Amino acid sequence: IKNGRVACENKEDYHAMSEIMWAGSLSHNGLTGLGAPMDFTTHRLGHSLSAKFDVAHGASLSTMWAHWANYVKHKDIERFARYARNVWGITEGTDEELADKGIEATVEFFKSINMPTCFSELGIGIQDEEGLRELTNRCFYVKGTKVGKLIPLTEEDIYPIYVSANK
Repeated sequence: IKNGRVACENKEDYHAMSEIMWAGSLSHNGLTGLGAPMDFTTHRLGHSLSAKFDVAHGASLSTMWAHWANYVKHKDIERFARYARNVWGITEGTDEELADKGIEATVEFFKSINMPTCFSELGIGIQDEEGLRELTNRCFYVKGTKVGKLIPLTEEDIYPIYVSANK
């Protein structure tokens, strides 16, 4: 978070840029999960956007993250509350309030570094139902399977996540 803001202000800041690259390397090597199941549903949602609209992967992730999080947070509200406390330092409220505040803080962070958080900000415009169904279908390499670990999501689950981002 700190280095993302610094890098946006000064793309020549070697320290900030190297810290971001280091964090990405750790994440891609599985260390960020620390033995817990990791959920890459947002990546699958983003891959569908990238495949259809040729948008950058990071932009597709920031576009979809909060919409996914709001859809699945009820499954493990404590996880999202812990995220709000540990990442954003938000401590006031019930676990549900903390979860919502943490998700909103993430959206605000994305916006502060000029990352999109919905389709119109991503530059792909509002999609019609056919377009949303196509994005949903692209999430599944094999029809009838599920995506995700926190909540294994079906096509019926993925579609409303895209609907939520479609503004």
